[in-house]
Amino acid sequence: MCTCIAMKTRDVYFGRTLDLQYRFGEKVAVTPRNYPFTLRSGETFDTWYAMVGMARVEQDYPLYAEATNEKGLSMAGLYFPGNAVYGPPVPGKRNLATYELIPWAMGNFASLEDLRRELEQVHLTNEPFSRTAGASPLHWMASDGTNSLVVEQTASGLHLYDNPAGVLTNNPEFPYHTTHLNSYLNLTSRPPQNRFCRGLDLKAFGNGMGAIGLPGDDSPPSRFVRACFTKWNSQCDSDDASSVAQFFHILDSVSIVRGAALMEDNQCNVTNYACCVNATRGVYYYKTYSNNQLTAVRMTDANKNGSELAVYELEERQQVRFMN
Repeated sequence: MCTCIAMKTRDVYFGRTLDLQYRFGEKVAVTPRNYPFTLRSGETFDTWYAMVGMARVEQDYPLYAEATNEKGLSMAGLYFPGNAVYGPPVPGKRNLATYELIPWAMGNFASLEDLRRELEQVHLTNEPFSRTAGASPLHWMASDGTNSLVVEQTASGLHLYDNPAGVLTNNPEFPYHTTHLNSYLNLTSRPPQNRFCRGLDLKAFGNGMGAIGLPGDDSPPSRFVRACFTKWNSQCDSDDASSVAQFFHILDSVSIVRGAALMEDNQCNVTNYACCVNATRGVYYYKTYSNNQLTAVRMTDANKNGSELAVYELEERQQVRFMN
């Protein structure tokens, strides 16, 4: 369970909540330019572009949950169980393991248009990174600030969907979510008008009543609707501080509180972290469930031109600024 959004004010922003019942050893990782990757197919490539995002790092390999490159292209993987279908390598296709998709995309492409052209030849394989890191069932959202794209591989093959909403959650498949939005076209952020009955003098008795019916549960379809409504009705100044604050407010509307969404084994699905990257400036902001003060990692020239991964441990302890 996760929610991803893309937003543009003066700069381009991209981020997500990461909702899981466990931690996966995540850290903020910056991959430099010219960093070598070896694919399961035997091919190798060196990154053209540096990238920053949240990853588990194993054997100097960043297993990114999401990342943004120095050109402002971003991509995030979200849980997609039961629908994601991967298979063995297919001759004539660009075969990529699921964990290879984000570094390959972020390391090689500067725009969504260029990425989409190459994605049409991609086949996602079921090859795991290791025995302890299998092929997670995922789908992905990519964005460059102008457009967004959803990537899903199901039993019927690889599908690329334009995503004008700039929002993605989890199951079902993406076309369902866009159709489901039509059920809420009557909602408004403005005071509602009386359409119930001409013969009755009905008036709103409180603010926000135009959005009565907006789903408040934590299911993927409800979070998709709520994130779309909140994002597309949000208003903020265009400076970076205001935009980052607004972005996290939008994510807060779909964050999962510990105990509110239990798994079948009674484990708590919870928002382990939320992130927002200024894709224009290469600054990655995040907060964790245990520390809601924002922490930031810049993609510096030293990071971009380095020869090794730059890895930053998360600030997990609650930070408080005392005023007296």
